[in-house]
Amino acid sequence: MAEDIKTKIKNYKTAPFDNRFPNQNQTRNCWQNYLDFYRCEKAMAAKGGDVSMCEWHQRVYKSLCPVSWVSSWDDHWAEGTFPGKI
Repeated sequence: MAEDIKTKIKNYKTAPFDNRFPNQNQTRNCWQNYLDFYRCEKAMAAKGGDVSMCEWHQRVYKSLCPVSWVSSWDDHWAEGTFPGKI
């Protein structure tokens, strides 16, 4: 399983189609992958697992989300006012 994900990350070009977000507007997809990345990172760190497994979500949100959004969310995260549940 880990090798399969590492192969996908290595061959990553852009965000693939996600059935959860079938419409053209990918705002929710961007938001969900941002949350999934930090949830995955938190869970893997707690288990003592390989955090690099979460890199897939990071690559997806970085290719979908505008930089200004990510920057704003990161600022909120640092201030402790982030609205999402991670």
